[in-house]
Amino acid sequence: MINLFEVAETNKMIEHENLDVRTITIGISLLSCMDSNVDVLCDNIYKKITTIAKDLVKTGEAIENKYGIPIVNKRISVTPIGFVGSSACKTVEDFVKIAKVLDRCANEVGVNFIGGYSAIVSKGMTDAERLLIESIPLAMKETNYVCSSVNVGSTKTGINMDAVKLVGEIIKETAELTKENDSIGCAKLVILCNAPDDNPFMAGAFHGVTEAESIINVGVSGPGVMRNAIKTAKGKSFGELCETIKKTSFKITRVGQLVALEASEALGIPFGIIDLSLAPTPAIGDSIADCLQEMGLERVGAPGTTAALAILNDQVKKGGVMASSYVGGLSGAFIPVSEDQGMIDAVQAGALTLEKLEAMTCVCSVGLDMIAIPGHTSSKTLSGIIADEMAIGMINQKTTAVRIIPVIGKDVGDIVEFGGLLGYAPVMPVNQFSCDEFVDRGGRIPAPIHSFKN
Repeated sequence: MINLFEVAETNKMIEHENLDVRTITIGISLLSCMDSNVDVLCDNIYKKITTIAKDLVKTGEAIENKYGIPIVNKRISVTPIGFVGSSACKTVEDFVKIAKVLDRCANEVGVNFIGGYSAIVSKGMTDAERLLIESIPLAMKETNYVCSSVNVGSTKTGINMDAVKLVGEIIKETAELTKENDSIGCAKLVILCNAPDDNPFMAGAFHGVTEAESIINVGVSGPGVMRNAIKTAKGKSFGELCETIKKTSFKITRVGQLVALEASEALGIPFGIIDLSLAPTPAIGDSIADCLQEMGLERVGAPGTTAALAILNDQVKKGGVMASSYVGGLSGAFIPVSEDQGMIDAVQAGALTLEKLEAMTCVCSVGLDMIAIPGHTSSKTLSGIIADEMAIGMINQKTTAVRIIPVIGKDVGDIVEFGGLLGYAPVMPVNQFSCDEFVDRGGRIPAPIHSFKN
């Protein structure tokens, strides 16, 4: 039962603290679409997506109107295209043809993004998966709504360094092909370790092969709500601070659970998971950095930042799992730079560096996210940054990711405008010492000893 006090409390969160449901994402299996003819495959994909997702936007808007809960994005995720296109696609152009069909589907049903232009290559690459990866720069240039991801490592299999080297080159090429728009193509591409099958957040969302025919996954967010709650615990002990975060996370997650069940019933699609990640926006007061600073840091990046983020991440999960039996996806706290005004301010103040962000990814929800770096950064340096982040995920048995943007024509101190939820970012310096010889070794970094748990 929900009492009147809880209703009033939720209304306050929505009206004054930027509480929103960040996304309703329909996951759609494309396994039944597979064919050896690329044109038949594309036709099958178009028919299936536009049939299953035709009412998603309308349903999301109806739930918004019914409960007054903002639902910022409606999205689709699909089975990794590197797998779906394995029989039909013989060239880079074949895969780009699928990307364009996905883009057409997204435009037609009115969603914000469609994810799953992806390859899972943590142990090795098939010929088709290599082709898909090589097609990413052109696909990102030729589409507006398609998001791409490549999983290059896992705790069970280690890190595929051949793939890590390749994706460094692909990020650089994507930046070049979209340089007229400040290399925005790279903002739709993420490199992952331990990618979950049920993540509703872009750019890393895809519908894993272990998933049902279709599924509803909801991502809920509320950094502004969390910041105000933490403010009430000023000067109190860590135990009291943790209780405050946990209770607030419970309330936020209950809102997501309500939306997920409503959407599931209205669309006739099974409910999958709630991802209770605190995802910031460029809006003032909707910042993870502000949450950490309310804990007692002068700026994000100061000593104690990683510990503060660890507290936030852990207590968010503890509160969330009490509010829903089906918590999944990423769940925790995102630390994207361009999408968080507090992070941007910390970078500009000299408090936050790329190396400190990497340390924070040991305990955050994902990893190095929406970071602009100089356009002259080499592909090998990009691969080295990716390898470091993948190692953190592999060893710590967690999802880690890199969404990094070498902005062609921009250098340290320049500002890059991405617009919308992607916000803007100061270009951050990168360590100039070479890792070329390390990246060129090739092969696979073996799985850690604690991966053997059969």
